[in-house]
Amino acid sequence: MTRPAAAIVLAGGRGHRLGDVDKPELADRAGRTLLDRVLAAVSGALVVVVGPERNLAPGIISVLEDPPGGGPAAAVAQGCAALETSPVPEGRLPPDGLIAVLAADLPYVTAGTIDRLSASVHSDPAAGGAVLIDPSARRQDLVGVWRHGPLLAAVRRRDSWHGRALTELLAPIPVIEVPALGEETADIDTPDDLRRWRGTDAG
Repeated sequence: MTRPAAAIVLAGGRGHRLGDVDKPELADRAGRTLLDRVLAAVSGALVVVVGPERNLAPGIISVLEDPPGGGPAAAVAQGCAALETSPVPEGRLPPDGLIAVLAADLPYVTAGTIDRLSASVHSDPAAGGAVLIDPSARRQDLVGVWRHGPLLAAVRRRDSWHGRALTELLAPIPVIEVPALGEETADIDTPDDLRRWRGTDAG
């Protein structure tokens, strides 16, 4: 099965309920950050991290929305723009190629999560993407895999997505909803979330 050729990781938000910390840099007991975990889930892909400058592994592209603070839709658009201008090998991002789009504060997302989403997209030629739905059946657009062509077409509908909703950007794309397993959709948003993750995580 083909895994995503590229990934856009949104790593610009701050944890206001966590004391305005830089959430992607929060680490577990072993010192592994939330961003490290998400990057491991898309290992092998060409990765764009959208957010402030960070100490990233060679080959990972770092960009910031212009202007900053535009929200997730603007960050996805900036990530797509970076992929369009990056020196990728010819044919690496064809219209049917897959792009994972993930928030950077998802400690329970794994390569297996990405594999299931990718398989769901491949199972339906009409699908433009697949996202997880949480136990309450709410769609989680920042845990998804998208076909390059439909995602790029959606982004190009507006000159700027600053301040616009991510649901608006993704609305034209036919999506498969995939039930989450365990806590795949859980993020770290509150001090209780952080304590629970650090207390139960096996590292």
